[in-house]
Amino acid sequence: MPATDAKSRDTKPRILVVDDDHRLCRFLEKFLASEGFATASANEGRAMRRAMADESFDLVILDLTFPAGEDGLSLARTLRSQYDLPVIMLSGKNSTIDKVVCLELGADDYITKPFEPRELLARVRTVLRRFARRINLSETMEGASPAIRFAGWQLDPTRYELSSPEGERVRLTSQEFQILSALVERRGRILSRDQILDIVANRSWTPYDRSIDVLIGKIRRKLRDDVRDAQYIKTIRGVGYMFAADARGE
Repeated sequence: MPATDAKSRDTKPRILVVDDDHRLCRFLEKFLASEGFATASANEGRAMRRAMADESFDLVILDLTFPAGEDGLSLARTLRSQYDLPVIMLSGKNSTIDKVVCLELGADDYITKPFEPRELLARVRTVLRRFARRINLSETMEGASPAIRFAGWQLDPTRYELSSPEGERVRLTSQEFQILSALVERRGRILSRDQILDIVANRSWTPYDRSIDVLIGKIRRKLRDDVRDAQYIKTIRGVGYMFAADARGE
């Protein structure tokens, strides 16, 4: 991941705003700077790539739609494949499918335009705190936390990784890892969506409760767990979810 001397000198969290609306970019740069962040902006994909290559950022605020060139989904895929940092998606659309697609790509949050600046600020701070906790947890627990095994799978809390029975690494987003860990640690117990949200992040990181269903579906696919005959994560209709497989720490 690229890094610069400027990053080491500047302890303020650095945010890149990527949106084709020049006026919105200018506003967010000024607003976030007034709240203690170092900010920069880009108005299309190529400019985003240049900015990411030149500097190190702690968070990207990314628009979903652009009038020309790559769209926000394509740019989000690029960020997810090349950088380990949180992404907040912006969109003028409020449809469930757009939120689902963004979550599928691993976006950390989704906010609909027009938005209240203070709400965006709260989302930014929440996402950064959660990401920092993830990094700190990984650093402080490395080599100390036991891996959890079930049916040949291994869940590694020090690396936020899942390993298949064949030994292949399966990448989990921080949200997927938190949900899977919550279910595994409470195996045999039925958890409602509200309980899962409360356990993993105090309901602060998700734009809407049904996103739990989306993330459960992603986890099942990575576990190769058929929803019609689930062996690991069972749906308890009208109630929630339960992890059914036996698990043990090592």
